[in-house]
Amino acid sequence: MTKTLLAVLAHPDDESFGLGGTLALYASKGYDVYYVCATRGEAGDVDPKFMEGFKDIAEMRTAELVKAAKALGLKEVFFLGYRDSGMPGMEANQHIDAQINAPIEEVAGRVVKYIRTLKPDIVLTFDPIGGYKHPDHIHIHKATVFAFANSDNASFYPEAGDPFKPQALYFHVFPKGMLKLITRIMPLFGKDPTKFGKNGDINVKELAEVSFPVHVSVKTTSVSEAKQKASEAHASQGGMQMRRGLMGFITKLIGEKEDYMRAFPPVDGNFKRKADLFDL
Repeated sequence: MTKTLLAVLAHPDDESFGLGGTLALYASKGYDVYYVCATRGEAGDVDPKFMEGFKDIAEMRTAELVKAAKALGLKEVFFLGYRDSGMPGMEANQHIDAQINAPIEEVAGRVVKYIRTLKPDIVLTFDPIGGYKHPDHIHIHKATVFAFANSDNASFYPEAGDPFKPQALYFHVFPKGMLKLITRIMPLFGKDPTKFGKNGDINVKELAEVSFPVHVSVKTTSVSEAKQKASEAHASQGGMQMRRGLMGFITKLIGEKEDYMRAFPPVDGNFKRKADLFDL
């Protein structure tokens, strides 16, 4: 029986920039790999040159995601139908359809539909701070945890399908050591670690103070080319630079790997770090 992995994240590009190597790796092994995306990235900052031929940002970023999904080998991509909320303080925060304005239980109801329909062995989502404290990331994390916990509860959104419980839930995490390394290296490149990212709205120095355990470290060297192509597909979001310059240098230092905290089943004190998400 084919094994199935489901990633539940917030925007087009989350599936490539963060855990794209993992998705590509399991897809290359013949597993069914799916992506449930909460929004279409409407609040993303986009250079006008990328808008040629598209009616709006949502359509353009959806097209980028379709291209990235093909590079990663994803079986299918689904959308929850919410609007990108943007970073804190943006006008997009106030939009009636913004993801963060939807009740967690409602979002969980939409997520649980895909859990029950696709019946994944493994579910992946962001860590509790959403990787870098993006409101949508934190929101979809909470909704996915809620959906996972109630996926086998027949009284929770019964219209979403028959109860089903995946084997495990993992959070993608950035190792504290890597974040500390970034804060030291960035000044050498003339960059401010409190203003990381395409829009300078990520405070890596602050993130380095938060730590989550790493239970599984997935080596993704064999699919590095696929991840690179997927990242480059998101050209409007700086994907062409994700594997070059500073980020390329850091990747070479730490190696091609992606780390995860296992949220379910619970981990005891004798747990030894593993290399496979399916090794339970």
